[in-house]
Amino acid sequence: MAPASTDHKETLPAAAVAQDGSTVAIWETSGAQKRASVQSMFAEIAPTYDRLNGLLSLNLHRRWRGIAVTGLRLSSGGTVADICCGSGDFMTEIRRTVGSSGTVVGVDFCLPMLEQADAKRIPGINLGDALSLPLQSSKFDAATVGWGLRNVPDIDVAHAEIFRVLRPGGRFASIDMAKPRNPMTRAISKFFFNTFSPLLGKLFGCPTAYTYLPESTERFASREDLIASMKKAGFTDCTFRDLMFGNICIHWGTKP
Repeated sequence: MAPASTDHKETLPAAAVAQDGSTVAIWETSGAQKRASVQSMFAEIAPTYDRLNGLLSLNLHRRWRGIAVTGLRLSSGGTVADICCGSGDFMTEIRRTVGSSGTVVGVDFCLPMLEQADAKRIPGINLGDALSLPLQSSKFDAATVGWGLRNVPDIDVAHAEIFRVLRPGGRFASIDMAKPRNPMTRAISKFFFNTFSPLLGKLFGCPTAYTYLPESTERFASREDLIASMKKAGFTDCTFRDLMFGNICIHWGTKP
């Protein structure tokens, strides 16, 4: 596994084009169209991703990652794969736990996002797809995904790939957006995200990407559907925990 090269940029359409020539919104795409559109979107927002992520999460995202890592029950010297690693924030949190004797490998399909991780001097980054991981089977003690499953074309395949690279007894954690269960909280959250997220994106010159956030959240699998997908892949001991009034949810599972 080699670090991602930063010698070239990938350019893909920002949105898919339907057969009649009309443009399809990113959040309405699927399959290969979704892959290309999401990849292009993240390439566009890569330079401002960390700043906007901090603003939208009220700088709580590191705390949430810490909770997810705690649930993995890692020890010093562990080996962990961070899937959809982006700019590397999850990798940094994991490395604090496994220490200098541990191994942390990141995989992401968007080169400009990996360049952000490379600029932070985060080692172990690799260019690769969550649906076909460039990683050995039964290699890792744990695997993580931070706000990535919402973006993959096939969650079942992603879960199966993560299951494949884990050792028996290995743990998996995924953090992503969720819809609050309480109707009033859900309505308030929907208004906030539908208003504030696109506005913030517009101020930073990427309104489409930050309209995608609330739109994709509305279309994302439920907590129970994610548990069912994890079990389909073979995971046991599947649990979840809501954070931020149910707007964020962490899922955990174990490879038996």
